[in-house]
Amino acid sequence: MNLDKLFHLKENHTDVKTEIIAGVTTFMTMAYILAVNPNILSAAGMDSGAVFTATALASLIATLFMAAFANYPFVLAPGMGLNAYFAYTVVLQMGYTWQMALAAVFLEGLIFIVLSLTNVREAIFNAIPMNLKHGVSVGIGLFIAFIGLQNAKIVVDSATLVTVYSFKNSVASGLFNSEGITVLLAMLGILITGVLVVKGVKGNILWGILITWGLGIICQLTGLYKVNPEIGMFSLLPDFSNGISVPSLAPTFMQMDFSKIFNLEFFAILFAFLFVDMFDTLGTLIGVASKADMLDKDGKLPKIRGALLSDAVGTSVGAMLGTSTTTTFVESASGVAEGGRTGLTAVVAALLFGLSLFLSPIFLAIPSFATAPALIVVGFLMLTSITKIDFNDFTEAIPCYIAIIAMPFMYSISEGIAMGVISYVVINLVTGKAKDKKISALMYVLAILFVAKYIFL
Repeated sequence: MNLDKLFHLKENHTDVKTEIIAGVTTFMTMAYILAVNPNILSAAGMDSGAVFTATALASLIATLFMAAFANYPFVLAPGMGLNAYFAYTVVLQMGYTWQMALAAVFLEGLIFIVLSLTNVREAIFNAIPMNLKHGVSVGIGLFIAFIGLQNAKIVVDSATLVTVYSFKNSVASGLFNSEGITVLLAMLGILITGVLVVKGVKGNILWGILITWGLGIICQLTGLYKVNPEIGMFSLLPDFSNGISVPSLAPTFMQMDFSKIFNLEFFAILFAFLFVDMFDTLGTLIGVASKADMLDKDGKLPKIRGALLSDAVGTSVGAMLGTSTTTTFVESASGVAEGGRTGLTAVVAALLFGLSLFLSPIFLAIPSFATAPALIVVGFLMLTSITKIDFNDFTEAIPCYIAIIAMPFMYSISEGIAMGVISYVVINLVTGKAKDKKISALMYVLAILFVAKYIFL
């Protein structure tokens, strides 16, 4: 099988080795979802073993679709934020069963397939101005850096909303050997990864994860790191005591409940899933594609329909397996930063999701303090798109700025896009620049819809 012909490697200025490293890197920065997703969805009463298997299979299938439909290096998995909305809002707050929530996700995926095939999503992507696309890329960079800082506990809750972790308090409370040391290791990991990036080491982000994890294991073996499950500090060593077995999918497979489908509240839930998924996906595609220089001179993504379709199909397939919305992962940027440019990157990551089914103890042992430095450094790489924004034109720059700050501070990619679109349309309209800019009708429609969302939802 000629991989070059299949994935057009030369045409995309890449090679097999680069694509494999990119695929492994993306998988490693995303592997945390295999541990986090079962954890979150089990709060809704779902079987965590079944959710683990569903998460790995949904990621495998949806990512292979991405490679087949679009030949892009984007990797898909059940999305963070959407899983929390599923468990904590729809099930625990609104009182729906998780089976009903899965039905909403399944139907949302079907609507998405229709929208992807009828150009609606593609038109939205193309309507967003180029400067704003770069702004979205920067905003996503800050957002994932913030997630990394939180995952590593470098940034923690406080009376001022957030503050830096206190080593003094951790020593006083006796938590330094369980929690404090991991924060220290994460900080060290950021510096190690930074040095590897500067040196141009191939696979620098992946090496950063492995070295940080390795240092953690050394700390555990020497007694410097003490396991404390009560505060979420688990063993860093893979646990193969139960042998190699794939957890059964039976408890969640095809468990969708459509009994409340004609309920008005059900439509609100369906719309919320659809809205967040749509703009998170568009935001991720804009951000990662502009970072990889995949957008053409008009700011369009050439094979976007295939990318959107794989995302939509993945969502419905994931719901059938028993997991919340499957979406394009912003961590795909880590593979792109390693030079991944084609579907071969996606295939490698997909195969690793398949392999993870049998090696779950290894992937569940990778701690968040080891993957956090990768997210933070990828955030920096995405931040560099800020140089492409035209700061001489304030009608372009201010909406970009609003979109950029909204993503980390509102903890949402889709809110950042909403704020960016509304401010772009309003500022250009009020200052009389809208005619010169030839703002598309769709941008006006989007702005109105976003304003309506804040009023009615």
